[in-house]
Amino acid sequence: MSKENQNPLYPIFLKLHQLNMLIVGGGEVGYEKLFFILKSSPDAQITLIAPEISDKIKDLLQAYPQVSLICKKFEASDVTGNNLVIAATDINTVNQEIRQAAKECGALVNVADTPHLCDFYLGSIVTRGNLKVAISTNGKSPTFAKRFRQVLEEILPHNIPELLDNLKVIRDRLKGDFAYKVEKLNEITADLVAQK
Repeated sequence: MSKENQNPLYPIFLKLHQLNMLIVGGGEVGYEKLFFILKSSPDAQITLIAPEISDKIKDLLQAYPQVSLICKKFEASDVTGNNLVIAATDINTVNQEIRQAAKECGALVNVADTPHLCDFYLGSIVTRGNLKVAISTNGKSPTFAKRFRQVLEEILPHNIPELLDNLKVIRDRLKGDFAYKVEKLNEITADLVAQK
């Protein structure tokens, strides 16, 4: 496979409850970003700024008191102190202004629906207890990522949380060095990936 057909992104899992995130945009795109972030990271520390904030956002945030809503127009100083910034307005020039301010402050930025202006993407996510799988198409087709997420949600067993708890108990009880523990856990989990 050639390099141009490979996804160069490196997935990481962020502790959003320990970082500050700013979302600028109070309409449908802002709602979508906010909804999926809170679905995956319900304790995320988020500030949402927009001159008008939809009722959908206000209703959603009744369950998330740590999220701050600020009803005003964006100003470059709003990005100060934020680690991650999402530009989710429907005005191109405002999104560009948000991106520029974020870059000047050293924050990572996502400009909705504009992959070439993004430092990071918000992928589709499948969660089963402590198992979390992130899916990315490198901005090529969020719709495919969504459909693939649905496939994984259907095929992943619902007892994964219990399985992971049991594997942790086994791992904690194993004596020996790191290499020995890895070898034993590989033996125990081999049946999970064996072709039937």
